[in-house]
Amino acid sequence: MNVCIVGTGYVGLVSAACFAEMGNTVFCVDVNPKVVETLKSGKVHIFEPGLEELVKRNIEQGRLQFTTQLAEGLDVATVVFITVGTPEADDGTCDLKYVDAVAREVGQKMTEPKIVVDKSTVPVGTADRVRSIISEELGKRNAVIPFDVVSNPEFLKEGDAVSDFMKPDRVIVGTEDEKSANVLRSLYSPFARSREKLIVMGVRSAEMTKYAANCMLATKISFINEVANICERVGADVTEVRAGIGSDSRIGYSFIYPGVGYGGSCFPKDVKALIGTAKENGYEARLIQAVDAVNDAQKHVLAEKVKNYFEPQGGVRGKTLALWGIAFKANTDDIREASSVEIIKDLTALGMKVKAFDPVANERAREEVGHLENLEILDNQYDVLDGADALAVVTDWNQFRDPDFERIKSLLKVPLVFDGRNLYQPERMGHAGFAYFSIGRLPVA
Repeated sequence: MNVCIVGTGYVGLVSAACFAEMGNTVFCVDVNPKVVETLKSGKVHIFEPGLEELVKRNIEQGRLQFTTQLAEGLDVATVVFITVGTPEADDGTCDLKYVDAVAREVGQKMTEPKIVVDKSTVPVGTADRVRSIISEELGKRNAVIPFDVVSNPEFLKEGDAVSDFMKPDRVIVGTEDEKSANVLRSLYSPFARSREKLIVMGVRSAEMTKYAANCMLATKISFINEVANICERVGADVTEVRAGIGSDSRIGYSFIYPGVGYGGSCFPKDVKALIGTAKENGYEARLIQAVDAVNDAQKHVLAEKVKNYFEPQGGVRGKTLALWGIAFKANTDDIREASSVEIIKDLTALGMKVKAFDPVANERAREEVGHLENLEILDNQYDVLDGADALAVVTDWNQFRDPDFERIKSLLKVPLVFDGRNLYQPERMGHAGFAYFSIGRLPVA
């Protein structure tokens, strides 16, 4: 099948590479000439494990092409995927200007029947909006060309997106048109060899499913963080509590890891967008508002622990914190809505120096927050420890899970660790001579 994908972010580029890997001819469109030239050379402008190899192989084998011209892909494609960004607007709702722009250009340039697929995360009703824009543009040139607009939300985890696409739990297709459903069923059939994974539903139900899924996962994260904060105050251990509730099959262990709050490009934006959608339709989404509020507060919990510890010593001003992990999660260079950024801002604003390290997100961090006073970003995880007053662990990269604790002790002024991901066992840290503070567990002082 010939496929056109508009947008080369996480969703667009992963989708393009994976569709091409299954034998389809894919034209990937982006308005940024520099990005297109980079991709044509086989280099990938985002960090996603396994993606660059996939892109390079399919370029070499002629199945994957990149262009700045929508018409090149549109003219030959049966299916056109819209995978452009949908950033959060100032009022917390979803900004659809890029989706609108693609829909407008499709309407202006299409010459044959098309299936247009919304794969970007968009509010309920966006398919109708896209349909209206395309129809309006066709009308301006008196063109009568059949088309359908389908919702096909993505469920990709940053850091594991290629695997998620290749082995999906489910493929949601929102359409009332049986012909469109069958085309999408054929396109996705190589990814569902073991069982039927395609679920066809109404367009608005498909759009809502994406938001409901992400808000459910965000709710689990905020719930366990709320429980962790209570555990600290009543002398319970959230690790033991997690084991107790996770063993219940109705709850499970997934997404109940206490920490410093969720971040990234999806959960924060999607939670706020569903709150906004509810409000626009006369409903106050109180539970989802609480999820958002708990998460916003959780991003500051580790900084508060640092401040409280140093308060009897005159505060954090003039002290130095070594910080491991800037990306919002492991296996990505994405720092959007990352808790690390809030921690850095909280502490540097009070005069504390922060020396930070991340295995892959350093360059993005330098671009986004490198201007902050009192922040230094270094390229070696142990260099940031030299002469620091404490270590804070913020991202759960594998290389942070079992570090050289003796080396850490020798480099820090005092053996003091603030663990925002509960990577270490309190007993082990105590025996090793560390003062240790984590999330939802009693401190080792």
